[in-house]
Amino acid sequence: MKITGTVYQSDGKSSAAGVILYNYHTNQKGVYPIQGDEMGWAKRHGYIRGWVKIDINGGYSFYTLKPGTYPNRTQPAHIHLTILEPDGKYYWLGSHFFEDDSLLTEKEKSPSSAKGGSSGILRLRKENNLFVGKRDIILGFNVPGYE
Repeated sequence: MKITGTVYQSDGKSSAAGVILYNYHTNQKGVYPIQGDEMGWAKRHGYIRGWVKIDINGGYSFYTLKPGTYPNRTQPAHIHLTILEPDGKYYWLGSHFFEDDSLLTEKEKSPSSAKGGSSGILRLRKENNLFVGKRDIILGFNVPGYE
């Protein structure tokens, strides 16, 4: 699976270069897998995680597998997303969700204050042998205390 999009400055129009996205999620069984020697964030987030630096045009892409739901199956499958801006601001943006997930609630489908300018719900489309989802992000949009 490939997740892609464009990151914009807070004006929603100018591209934002140099931003870093930190993503992490479960394996297909809904578990954050570890190898046994993790330290720091890896202890909690497992090893299916990574950082992506936004290019000069605001573009990003990363490849991963589609996560499973937690074993208790009360939350939809998701990919956590944290933003680190070049000036040092960082904040949790919410999650990428999947449009076909039967566990999506009305809260996830149409949140009243979607961070980053969208609900984060991805519509996966097939491109060759790969599923691709797109999410554009506006820095600071609906992030409490953002200036």
